[in-house]
Amino acid sequence: MLKRVALSLVVVLLALCGYAAFLSNAEVYADDPGLKKSAKVLRHNVLFKFKEGTSDADIRKVEQAFCALPDKIDTICGFEWGTDVGVEGLSKGFTHCFFLTFKDEAGRAEYLPHPAHKEFGSILGPHLDDVIVIDYWTKL
Repeated sequence: MLKRVALSLVVVLLALCGYAAFLSNAEVYADDPGLKKSAKVLRHNVLFKFKEGTSDADIRKVEQAFCALPDKIDTICGFEWGTDVGVEGLSKGFTHCFFLTFKDEAGRAEYLPHPAHKEFGSILGPHLDDVIVIDYWTKL
């Protein structure tokens, strides 16, 4: 019985050591190797509602233009996007969410007036019915 308890403790300790090693190796944020898990970052969430009758081709152009921004604006250190797949019916017509991460307010301040962001706005503008933007600070 004592051997089983000791063996169980060894297994638990090995598992905890393995998990700790995993966490220490997983501390780097995927999009920017310079960001550690404990880093405080600025999230910029953008939701779009397109005008009724906007073609799929035009929506695709908007998606492609937004997805090109991280390659054009180096202060974007994280980027995700997707379309609504909710089952609750609470999206109020907003179909697209773009999720950007900045290291600091200076990064966001550079992004907002950046020529590539302005160019994107000219592509989006004719098709946009409404937009929601929410920024917040969080730790990785």
